Amino acid sequence: MIDHLIDKIIEMQNPTCVGLDTDFSYLPDEMRSGMATFEGVVEQIIEYNMNIIDKVCDIVPAVKVQVAYYEQYGFEGLRAFNYTVNYARGRDMVVIADCKRNDIGSTAKCYSTAFLGQTDVNGKKISAFPCDMLTVNGYLGTDGIAPFIEDIKANDKGIFVLVKTSNPSSGELQNLKLESGEYLYERMGALVAEWGKDCIGKYGYSDVGAVVGATHPEEAARLREQLKNTFFLIPGYGAQGANAEMLKCCFDKNGLGGIVNNSRGILTAYKKPRYSGMGYAEAARAACIDMQEDLSKTIGKMGK
Repeated sequence: MIDHLIDKIIEMQNPTCVGLDTDFSYLPDEMRSGMATFEGVVEQIIEYNMNIIDKVCDIVPAVKVQVAYYEQYGFEGLRAFNYTVNYARGRDMVVIADCKRNDIGSTAKCYSTAFLGQTDVNGKKISAFPCDMLTVNGYLGTDGIAPFIEDIKANDKGIFVLVKTSNPSSGELQNLKLESGEYLYERMGALVAEWGKDCIGKYGYSDVGAVVGATHPEEAARLREQLKNTFFLIPGYGAQGANAEMLKCCFDKNGLGGIVNNSRGILTAYKKPRYSGMGYAEAARAACIDMQEDLSKTIGKMGK
């Protein structure tokens, strides 16, 4: 799967991932007016997502669908999550489910089956949420990751393991220094490399990737030096305060090695003066083009 994602990044010369973290409050007033049920909210969110996907699918390789934004609307919200996942895949976009799943081995297996595998119903295999890649939490250790590794090998999928997250307080735990002299996030990075060593594709990157926030460039640079075969999912660009220069260190000499997520900066671009007069989908496309140009100027040609 990582090769497929990188192929699309090179083809489009765009390492952008659109984060479909779609809150009802992001929608234009006319789409929110009169809504008083989850069913009505979800129908509007689905329409919003579809129109954005249609506008960007030819210039952006991937979407990241954050399940929490859908779970808040209950069962209907999960219907919107599933519809969005399937619609984006139907537009040939790589779909990253941002769910940060993990637990003890048997429960982790159920999580993995839901997003990366197939559920057995009397001998019939059915995909619950047919995503291409999934964010996972590796802080339970190897037994909580093993089921995900099994499924990505069996089904040509991928995962991104939390290593150094973009939130301001991530250092409270992730930057603790161990007796070995490593930082905790570096130890997690080493585990990610170990877990992914048998899943390396033609570009030298593994299907077992890492979440590395652009808001912590010093740590990101250390991780890029340490993890030669690990592809990064990079949050923090835009609304969280990171810019292209801060995340340049996440990429290799060939302009590869990561994909940069932007959620609110694209979903709500129509509210910004720069895109005044545009509809939300047109503004989202324009914001994606601006982001692609910004990243390309800093990173250079991808796949040199």
